[in-house]
Amino acid sequence: MALAAVLSGLLAVALGIPVLRLRGIYLAIATIAFVEILRVLSLNLEITGGAVGIFGIPQPFPSPIAYLWVVLPLLLVTMVLCHRLEGSRTGRNLRAIREDELAADTMGINPTFYKVLAFTLGAILAGVVGAISAHFLNTWNARQGTFDASIIYLAFVLSGGSRTFVGPVVGGMVLTALPELLRALAGVAGLPLWLAQFLLDGRLIIFGLLIVLSTIFYPQGLITPELLGGLSRRFRAVAKPSLPP
Repeated sequence: MALAAVLSGLLAVALGIPVLRLRGIYLAIATIAFVEILRVLSLNLEITGGAVGIFGIPQPFPSPIAYLWVVLPLLLVTMVLCHRLEGSRTGRNLRAIREDELAADTMGINPTFYKVLAFTLGAILAGVVGAISAHFLNTWNARQGTFDASIIYLAFVLSGGSRTFVGPVVGGMVLTALPELLRALAGVAGLPLWLAQFLLDGRLIIFGLLIVLSTIFYPQGLITPELLGGLSRRFRAVAKPSLPP
């Protein structure tokens, strides 16, 4: 995991310095193109197993549920670090860039530096999770890093909420459980064949619809800063001991 984190971070710095100077659709095109370049390279290099991929990756745990001993502490540590980052000067600068990059640049904040920093931190986390996923699945191939996977991760963020560190976690849990729910619905007796097939194979279409509906009805996602603030105030009010008269 450490090696995956370091290599992912270095690759993010090398890519982010030239690419993150772009904005809007040009940035999206550049990142999509880079993903496709890596996918094609992994399909043709011997070190990645070519089109077949890498098989027989050791599994340190006897059952899938046992991986929670690694995943849950990693998730909690990541959420704590993100919470601390939000309250730091770096976090405030990142929020300023998110709200208005031009205004942040005018105030003396270097947008390229902080965007590369955020990009690198995200890549480090992705490298760690990718290493765990490879052991969990016992295999790795180029199909696990396609554009479809990017759409799924984008749906996690947009549906859960990109303004808090809790939102993507909630969105990821809900949308990860959604295919299993759709699979269960597809097995209901008496369901038309076309509808059952759509529930099984139309996951990306449903994810796309969720992104559109989230943008229309929940532009900030399901978990918003206001919602978290209200829950925090209620929790403090309940936990606060009542003073004697």
